[in-house]
Amino acid sequence: MPAHPFRARRDTPLFLHRNRRPRSSGRSGTSRPAARFAGWLSRNRRLAVALLLCAAAALTVHQLTPAPVYTVSALAAARDLPAGSAMAAADLAQVQVPPGMLADGFLRDQAEAAGKQLAAPLRKGQLLTDAQLVGPGLLTGSAPGSAAVPLRMADPSSIQLVSPGQLVNVVLTAANGFDQQEPSEVLASGVPVLWTSTKGGQGGQWLGTQETDGLIVVAADAAQAARLAGASTKGKLFFVLVGPP
Repeated sequence: MPAHPFRARRDTPLFLHRNRRPRSSGRSGTSRPAARFAGWLSRNRRLAVALLLCAAAALTVHQLTPAPVYTVSALAAARDLPAGSAMAAADLAQVQVPPGMLADGFLRDQAEAAGKQLAAPLRKGQLLTDAQLVGPGLLTGSAPGSAAVPLRMADPSSIQLVSPGQLVNVVLTAANGFDQQEPSEVLASGVPVLWTSTKGGQGGQWLGTQETDGLIVVAADAAQAARLAGASTKGKLFFVLVGPP
């Protein structure tokens, strides 16, 4: 008998059908995390928005916050100080400034300035340098070989008309007004005044004397200093205010 048509199909190996499985496209593995995230995002929209706003705020604060600046200590006037005053600890304050603001000669320690005398007035908060103190620092910036020469003027009250930094001609007159009629002599022309005694100043650590009435200190070159030294013993000294050359 011929084989039953359906029987022949049954005799066909079944493993050919059982072992067939649908091929995966490879996309399900990568799409599942994205789908999960999309589902979480749809369920937690408010939380996601809040997180994004927090991140934006943190980024803005970070951008607007300045980077910390390295600073160093310096000395400044704690109050307005007149020229000629001897500085005490209460007159000075330690301040923090960027290093770029400090040049040579700026003072950092109170011990460097305490007890010393100001050659020029200081405003509150102004940084202190050695060029503002009565002493060798007054010659800062002067030509090489310059000397600081103290002079006693014949008219002490005239010193009120001059301030540190002004230029003067120093004039010597040997005439006594009676029997001696000698012409005046200009000993130095256009010398800058470094210090005056009109602000209640004392000789302090530089001049070495308490008798400063009528004294001024000028910067002079070697030739001028030689003529000015001891000039007050030869006659009377006066000054004439002059402008820049």
